[in-house]
Amino acid sequence: MEVPPVSELLVDDADGVRTFTLNRPESYNSFTVALKEQLLAAVQETAADPSVRAVVLTGAGKAFCAGQDLKEHIALLEAGDPAPLHTVEQHYNPLVKAIVGMPKPVIAAVNGMAAGAGASLAYASDLRVAAASAKFLMAFANVGLTADSGASWTLPRLIGHGRAMEMMLLAQPVGAEEALRIGMVNQVVPDGEALSTAQALARKLAAGPTTAYAKIKEAMAFTGELAAALDVEARTQAEAGATADHREAVAAFVEKRPAQFKGR
Repeated sequence: MEVPPVSELLVDDADGVRTFTLNRPESYNSFTVALKEQLLAAVQETAADPSVRAVVLTGAGKAFCAGQDLKEHIALLEAGDPAPLHTVEQHYNPLVKAIVGMPKPVIAAVNGMAAGAGASLAYASDLRVAAASAKFLMAFANVGLTADSGASWTLPRLIGHGRAMEMMLLAQPVGAEEALRIGMVNQVVPDGEALSTAQALARKLAAGPTTAYAKIKEAMAFTGELAAALDVEARTQAEAGATADHREAVAAFVEKRPAQFKGR
């Protein structure tokens, strides 16, 4: 008997709360093209589903989401496939717009490492519950890239321009307690409790005035400003993705060696 493949995205509904679990634990829930497409379609469908009154986003295993799957990314680059240079506008930007524009609360249950686009999804959510061992890392510069997935807009709004620039340029992880201190997350809980805490909070919100919550989100989002930031991210990320430095960086990452940057 053939065993069916395990879905890279798990969806669970209970008490008006829909929980999305990124399910590639062996790869720290990093984003393949397939996972990006599944999540985008599921989030867009959820936005229009009146039975869902609040949303939780989390990851399976030890990580929340490590961002882009660089092994798939470099394989596509080496094959001359243009897809990696268009993934921001085709996948990440629509996903961020769908989360920010979701007419119901979205809570990120950050159960472990959140890096790159993974961290950006947490920033785009309305509330963030972090496990004690969770870390946030903006490692774009380490692979010769710039910010994407709305982080250039969401992160400074959470922690201020100066701290956001520090995270972007130095690419050093920020632990859960520091993230709480600087306003990056709303709550820190013991390891193993991030999801249950987020779901309990989501159930409380699901029982609340969700129409008002939708209007609050609309008022707070300044979507014209966000849209402009996403357009800049798409352009600059495509330009950075076409550089020799980026190709060298992802090759070095996969080969587990230091990258040799040339500034071009």
